[in-house]
Amino acid sequence: MEQKERRVGTVSRGIRCPIIRAGDDLAALVTESVLLAAESEGFELRDRDVISITESIVARAQGNYAGVEDIAADVKNKLGGETVGVIFPILSRNRFAICLRGIAKGAKKVVLMLSYPSDEVGNQLVSLDKLDEAGVNPYSDVLTLAKYRELFGDNKHEFTGVDYVSYYEGLIRECGAEVEIIFANQPKAILEYTDCIINCDIHTRARTKRILRAAGAKVVCGLDDLMTESINGSGYNTRYGLLGSNKATEDTVKLFPNECKDLVLDIQSRVLKATGKHVEVMVYGDGAFKDPQGKIWELADPVVSPAFTDGLVGTPNELKLKYLADNDYKDLTGEELKAAISASIREKEESLVGNMASEGTTPRQLTDLIGSLCDLTSGSGDKGTPVVLVQGYFDNYTN
Repeated sequence: MEQKERRVGTVSRGIRCPIIRAGDDLAALVTESVLLAAESEGFELRDRDVISITESIVARAQGNYAGVEDIAADVKNKLGGETVGVIFPILSRNRFAICLRGIAKGAKKVVLMLSYPSDEVGNQLVSLDKLDEAGVNPYSDVLTLAKYRELFGDNKHEFTGVDYVSYYEGLIRECGAEVEIIFANQPKAILEYTDCIINCDIHTRARTKRILRAAGAKVVCGLDDLMTESINGSGYNTRYGLLGSNKATEDTVKLFPNECKDLVLDIQSRVLKATGKHVEVMVYGDGAFKDPQGKIWELADPVVSPAFTDGLVGTPNELKLKYLADNDYKDLTGEELKAAISASIREKEESLVGNMASEGTTPRQLTDLIGSLCDLTSGSGDKGTPVVLVQGYFDNYTN
C-alpha cells in the first residue's frame, strides 16, 4: 500500500503540566504529561520528536535556590568585603536586582560601572541620537553620575518605566553599602576605583576577565564564579554560578539548573519504553533572538540549552528550496520540479559548507534554534506549558 504524503511539517505544541515543586520526580511528570497530551489530542509520538523542558521547572524540582545572605557571604569571602567594582550588569529587576542586593550586602562600597548606551542584551540607558547630540564617544568616554545626569537627565526604560540608574543606586544604599556610579565600556576603567571586581557580563565574560587580569586587577570574579558551591545549605551551580538566575522572592534567586544530562536521558528512556519511539530531549531557557521594537536580545541565560540528548548535537544541514527552484531547476515545473528537488535533498552531502544551494540557511546550533522555538511557544507568562513537544523538525521536503 502506497504511503500517504504528509501535508504538515514542523509542529510545536505547548504541553500542560502540574505545578512543579522541589523534590518532584520531574522525569516521570514530564513523560506522563506528554503521553496524556498525545492521548487527549489524538496525536502519536514519532522518532526524532523533541521534548523540551523549560529550565525553570528543572531548577525548581532540584530546589536550586540561593538567598541574598548566601550571595553576600560568598562575595565577602571571595572579594574581601571592602570596595567592590561591579561592572557591566544587565538592567533587570528579574535577572540582576536580587544578585545586586547580595553583592551590596557583601561589601562596604560598590562602584557600579554601567555600559552605555545600552546593556549587553539591549536594554537602553540613553539613545544613540542623544549621545551624538552630546558629542559623547561611548568607546572611550567615562562619565560620572553627575555628568550623565547633566547630559541626559532621567531615562526610564521603554517597557518597564524604571530608571535603572536610580533603582540600582537606591538598592545598594538600602543594603548598607556606599555607592558610586560611573558609565564606561572599557573594562579597565574600573581599575581607577578598585582592584576587586565582579564582572557581570554574560557572553563576553571571558574576554573581560582576561583584560582586567592583564591590567593588574587583584581579584576578578564573574557572576559564574559566585555561588558555584553550596553556602550554608543553599543551592548552587558548578558551571554557571549566578549566571542564568531569576528572581524567586525579594530575598532569593532561582539558579540556573545544575547538571541535568541524567534528566534528559531518563525522559528519553521512559518514552522509548512506553511507546517504542526514540525521541530527543532538551532543557531550554531563553531563546536566542532579538526584538525589533525594543532592540532587546533575549538571551540573558549563559546558554539556550544546558542539557540535551546526543541527537541534538550540531547544526542543520539544509538546502535552500527557493535557490534550487530559481537556479538549478528554473526550467522545470510541477511534478518534474518536485522530483528534481527531492532528488537533490536525498543526495545532498553530509556537509554543505560553501555550497551556494545552502546559502541563507541558518548556521546555528540545533539546540539554539529549537530552544528559541520552544521559548516563543511556552512564553514567560501564564500559559502553563513548561514543556514543549516539537514534531517534524527534522523532516524535509521528501518526507
